[in-house]
Amino acid sequence: MGLGAFTKIVGDAGVTIAARSSIPVTTGNSLSAAATLWAAKEACRKMGFLKPIPGDPIRVDGTVMIIGATGSIGKACTSVLGASFNNIIIAAINAPRLMAYKKELQDMYPGVKVQITTQPARFASQCDLIVVSTSATEGGAFGLENIKPGCVICDVSRPLTFSAEVALTRPDVLIIESGEIELPGENVKVDCDLGLEKSVVYACLAETALLTLEGRYESFTLSRNINYKKVKEIYKIARKHGARLAQIRSPNGIITDQEIELCREHALAALKKEVRYG
Repeated sequence: MGLGAFTKIVGDAGVTIAARSSIPVTTGNSLSAAATLWAAKEACRKMGFLKPIPGDPIRVDGTVMIIGATGSIGKACTSVLGASFNNIIIAAINAPRLMAYKKELQDMYPGVKVQITTQPARFASQCDLIVVSTSATEGGAFGLENIKPGCVICDVSRPLTFSAEVALTRPDVLIIESGEIELPGENVKVDCDLGLEKSVVYACLAETALLTLEGRYESFTLSRNINYKKVKEIYKIARKHGARLAQIRSPNGIITDQEIELCREHALAALKKEVRYG
């Protein structure tokens, strides 16, 4: 049984339900985190601003900020992104939890510079990638005025942090939603209207289907603490069974490669002229 969407937020994120259920339960948050990173990676690749560090086959020379970094999905994303960026900024409203998590990240990735903040707007202009995984109040709000041209913002929040109208004010910034998943096979049947294309579902729901295909009848993701190793594992299971990242979406709908290229051109022009929108 997959909880998914808002049902996984209620109570203790599936722990009590799993204890009382005769069948395994999963929130789907592991694949939600994996799909977020999958979409962010594709978007950054297509924008083309991040460059690899010479002599390092994995990391890029750039700064990523995770807003809501001590939350369930935010923490899992941060733990994975630490392997890819040399600068990480973690933001949330609880300073003691941020400090404890900073120590954990530094132990995990000794060569990475880790900063903490309860005011993400102060650091927004430094970031090449921003992952927003928070409620409307956690971590503090931030606007688009000081965002670096060419930055990719991956919005995991529900409701979304930025409206379609606000997103249009920065044609040089690529704002995407967290990734949805296209399930494998030609006969996928979805019995309710998710507002998505045929065979495309939210990642948290796709986790349930993929665990079934894998024969993993277990409570895979429970509670608000996601093991980043499970994020990597469910990603491998998704690729194994032919699940794909669906078309990347923005607050204004599906983003085409032509629109991404146009965003890149706006960013290059803004960087050249040192222009800031707002």
